[in-house]
Amino acid sequence: MAITNRQKQLVQQSFAQVEPIAEQAADIFYTTLFQYDPSLKPLFKNSLKSQGQKLMATLKVAVNGLDDLDALIPILHKLADRHVAYGVHAKDFTPVGNALLHTLKVGLGNSWTPEVRQAWVDVFRIIATVMKAHAFRE
Repeated sequence: MAITNRQKQLVQQSFAQVEPIAEQAADIFYTTLFQYDPSLKPLFKNSLKSQGQKLMATLKVAVNGLDDLDALIPILHKLADRHVAYGVHAKDFTPVGNALLHTLKVGLGNSWTPEVRQAWVDVFRIIATVMKAHAFRE
């Protein structure tokens, strides 16, 4: 699993554009996620505002971690363990990924290009694959 330097750069630059609207982006994300899959709402026990702050902080760690994917893997394993404890299932990664892409599309506006979208798809696929392989190994 790998991403190109160009993809890494696109994801990091686009995330930097979304960071200033982090609270709004988190609101868009959770609204969209619960529209896509309302059954996920009970998994969120804390306020969505604090959950949104955690989401954006976690995304920042992951985006910054693209500079060293090997060092990011143990972080993703811990994240996967926490998500399993919350009741997350492997199938839940699909609506999460789709909600993330929608959030980025809205947040980035005209900066959301097909190339940026594909970079995010590939990055999310790597993250989800690492997390699911760790959390749901049989």
